[in-house]
Amino acid sequence: MARQSISLTEPNDEWLKNQVDNKEYASKSEVVNDLIRQARKQQVQIDWIKGKLEKAESTGFTSDNKEQILNQSKSLLNG
Repeated sequence: MARQSISLTEPNDEWLKNQVDNKEYASKSEVVNDLIRQARKQQVQIDWIKGKLEKAESTGFTSDNKEQILNQSKSLLNG
């Protein structure tokens, strides 16, 4: 596992400490890794939506109807 050194603002450091103190996580590193995992998952969802929008813009339409796009979006959100 790669080790990193980061600087945090005081409010962010306090928030991290609270997560560990409240037994939500075992360490600050665990909190940061979880936040990164969540951000990566969110980026996949954003990229999918962006792709759908770009396709619709370039072709003038998409073959998926509104309900299909909504269901696909919900599926992505729920992993």
